[in-house]
Amino acid sequence: MNRIFPFLRRFRRDEAGNGTIEFVIVVPVFFFFFLSSLELGMGMTRQVMLDRTLDLTVRELRLGRLVPATHDNIKDEFCNLAVMIPDCQNQVRLEMRPIDPRAWGNMPNNADCVDRSAPGVPPREFDPGTINELMILRACVLFEPYIPSSAMGAVIPRESGDAYALVSIASYVIEPN
Repeated sequence: MNRIFPFLRRFRRDEAGNGTIEFVIVVPVFFFFFLSSLELGMGMTRQVMLDRTLDLTVRELRLGRLVPATHDNIKDEFCNLAVMIPDCQNQVRLEMRPIDPRAWGNMPNNADCVDRSAPGVPPREFDPGTINELMILRACVLFEPYIPSSAMGAVIPRESGDAYALVSIASYVIEPN
């Protein structure tokens, strides 16, 4: 017993290992912010590339290079232009419909995304429209989070399985030839 007390006094006064304790406390916080910023940055990059791909696809439509304007032709062009969408043909769902610029009420709020449990389901609506109609083209793409346990990866709403959905909308008017 007499040998234990001096040992405990020396142990209490010894400052070796203080850096390790600070490291154990601080590093997880830095990793949390680093992983969260990585996930957020990739999500933003994916959204920008999705917007760009949809804009380029709408440009091809407006210029009349996608004739006939069918779902398969537009989806093929979209996937050819998509840079950061893995397995594009199976992960993207396009929805196109004419919309009345005076009423603006017939567009559903929720996007039509791919259901991975039933991949063969056709899109909600795909109407190529007629001359001088205002058209809305909406794309919904599913992505897997890189780090599902990071702050953003953990709280982002999931759409189908573990994937989250990114949605982009573009509008154009069908010009007469």
